[in-house]
This record gives sequence, structure tokens and C-alpha cells, in this order.
Amino acid sequence: MSDSLLPALDGRFGDHADAIRVGDEACSWEHLSRRAGSVASQLDGLDAVALPAVASLDTGVGLVAAFAAGVPVVPVPMDAGPLERAHLIASSGAAAVLGDPGWSDVELPNVMLTAPPGEPMSVALDTARLVIYTSGTTGPPKGAVLSGRALAAGLDGLAEAWQWTEDDRLVHGLPLFHVHGLVLGVLGALRTGSRLVHTVRPTPEAYAAAGGSLYFGVPTVWSRVVADPPVAAALRPARLLVSGSAALPVPVFDRLRELTGHAPIERYGMTETLITLSTRADGERRPGWVGRPIAGVETRLVADDGSAAPHDGETIASLLVRGDTLFDGYLGRPDATAASFDGDGWFVTGDSAVVDRDGFHRIVGRSSSDIIKTGGFKVGAGEVEAVLLAHPAVSEAAVIGVPDDDLGQRIVAFCVAEGITGRELSDHVAQRLSVHKRPREVVLRDTLPRNAMGKVVKAQLAR
Repeated sequence: MSDSLLPALDGRFGDHADAIRVGDEACSWEHLSRRAGSVASQLDGLDAVALPAVASLDTGVGLVAAFAAGVPVVPVPMDAGPLERAHLIASSGAAAVLGDPGWSDVELPNVMLTAPPGEPMSVALDTARLVIYTSGTTGPPKGAVLSGRALAAGLDGLAEAWQWTEDDRLVHGLPLFHVHGLVLGVLGALRTGSRLVHTVRPTPEAYAAAGGSLYFGVPTVWSRVVADPPVAAALRPARLLVSGSAALPVPVFDRLRELTGHAPIERYGMTETLITLSTRADGERRPGWVGRPIAGVETRLVADDGSAAPHDGETIASLLVRGDTLFDGYLGRPDATAASFDGDGWFVTGDSAVVDRDGFHRIVGRSSSDIIKTGGFKVGAGEVEAVLLAHPAVSEAAVIGVPDDDLGQRIVAFCVAEGITGRELSDHVAQRLSVHKRPREVVLRDTLPRNAMGKVVKAQLAR
């Protein structure tokens, strides 16, 4: 493994005038590196910086600058409400904001990203730190600390599995505050030397017009692509289509193969582990299966009694992961970090899976029902419930995910409340958290079903 995290910035792969394109903006890797160089000198001594995850070249500049300066980067969703934003900034210790997103509620200095280009910057493995916040099931999100070495290991493993090289042109329009869009979709291009086209929004029309060889999308994107056959046919010249962040419905898999000529790659990972499982560019691809561990990763399937579960393709058990791609821990939460590992150093994913005799994995679902995967995002039910319960009109609240043909799951809230409408409660959540975390439906009830311990029985609500 090279000592450089982002060798494209070091001239390893030559350069292109449009090495990175975001919407109508484009620049070379050298220009990106020089712009980052003018910013990095302003970051010395900061504990962390908040990075507004807007789809622009500035996001890449800020990310590279902070990495080069050895300052941890905290991506913040642009649709985050003030409550969520305050938590991310306070718990991370961010001392400045990269750029000026117009956050009137944030009292931190802005480090402007528009200074004249300076000296080119190189990013060493040991200086890069990324803090990505995960959706918690019982409280506010936790910050997962990802080192440069973990990022490099994960990207190298995927490059080998997907035959991802400098000859590729990567296309995606995913948000830049999570692993899929930011780590794979930006850092991956800068590590492999592939050119990058970010379409700002992942619309089928934008994907069709981009002329890529490698496309990233979530199931919602691919379901919209196959709903427009001429657009889907435009992706036939591509080399690889990759789907992740949630399970890809089998009908969408089959329709993609029919319309584009490509059976999509499916893969699995978490913020804490990065991408650990994937089907391969040169291997079998089965609908609903996420393949084998990438290089440097091991998995275990553990039964409820702690014994090893059989790899028979049928037995459902808990999935554990170990390897070079794992996070360093939850920022400021040693208790939560310790609780996420077993006694032998295996990370407990909280997901249930089956493994067949060939080592192929299929993810069955969360061991807990409180993570909702909607439109490619993971949303913690507990976080949404806490905001609903903070409204004076609400006395009880429970949030679940229900199947949705477009989103995978949609968020539905059940509330006991007086003098307020469901639409007002949905807006209440959207104003305080990221907009994608708002309930698509709010069902008002006189009571919520509870068990003998007083816990809401969500299975009854789902029915």
C-alpha cells in the first residue's frame, strides 16, 4: 500500500482538464490539489472541521485540504435541521466550517474555499481522518472515526473486486455525507485515478447523458432508471453498474439486466466497516446476494448461542466482521465502541445474514427493527421518535419502515396527539432533522400497542 491516500493528486495517473466534474464545474486533479493547498494552511491546530456536503467542487477542495492538514473532517448533510446540525458540530468538536453554507444558527468561523491556488497538496495515509455520523436506534447519531489506512484498504479491495482502474469514468449523483457518495464516489476516484462525473442529482436523464463506464446508484435510482427504457438502454456501453445502501429488489435487478445488458454488482457495508462484501466484475452475480468478503476482510456467522452457524445458504444468524477496513471507534464514546465488538475483536454488525457453501452472503435484515433504509439513506427510528415526542401535542410516538416500491422503505410514524395534523408533525420533523428523515405518513391513534414491559409492539403497527 502506498503512503499516499489519493495518488491521483500526486500525478500518478497523469491529468485531465475534466478529471473531476460536478454539474457544470470541472477541473484537473492538479487544480484541485492547488486549491486545497491554499486552504490547508488555514486549518493548522483545529480539532475538527465541519464540511457542508453540498454537491460542488468546493466539497472536494475542503476535504483534501483538511486531510492534508491532518484535521478530522465531519460531513454535514445540507438538509440537516438545526437540532441535528448542532449535535454533529458539538459532539465532534468542530472548530470551523469549510465554506459558507449560510447556517445562521452556527457560531463558528468560516474558512473560505475561494483563495487563489497555492502549492499542490499530497495526502498521507496517516493524516486523513473522516468522522461520519451514523443513525442510532435509541438516540442521536454517533461519530464513526475512519482512518486513512482504513479508507485505503476498503477502496483497494473494491478496486480489485470491480477491476476499477484509471481507464474508468465514474458517474454518480449521490449525497456527499456518507460512505457511498463521499468515500466510494469521491475518494475512490482520487485513489484509482478514474475520472469522476457527479451529476448533482441522481436522475436517470443525467446518468444517461454522462457517458460513464462505472455507475453508482441506490435501489431508488435504479428503479427509476428501469422505469424509462430508453434511458436504461443508454447505459449499455458502460462496464459496470453498482447498487448499494439497501437491498436491490429482484425485479429491478432483472429489469436492469434486460434493458442495459448488465447484471448489477451488489455490495454490503456499514459506516463503521466500510464496504466489506461484494460480488465481482469477473464473477457470479445473483439477485439479492452481496458476494464474498473483499481482500483484507473476514466474516463470521454466529448463532444466538454464540456458536458458529452453518454456511448452508439457509440458516439465518448474526453477521460479524473483522479486517483492515474497520473504523477506529465512536468519537468520544468508548462505551459504545466496546459494546460494538465481541471478546475476540469481531465487529457485531447488527445485521442478520445467510452464507452458502461457496461463501456467498445474503443480508436478511437488521437484527433490530429500528434502522429504516429509505431511498438509499439509513434512518434511526429512535432519532425521529425523539423529535416527535418533543412536540407538546404528542404524548406517544413510534416510527417504523414499511415496504415501498420506490424508496425501499418509507418512514411511517404512529402518534398519540391532540390538536395537530399528521402533516404538521411531518413538517415538524423535517424542520429539525434532515428532510429525508421526515415521516412520509403520520397515523394518529388513541393508543399504541404495548407489551407487559411497556414497550411499543412495532410488529403490530407494521401489520
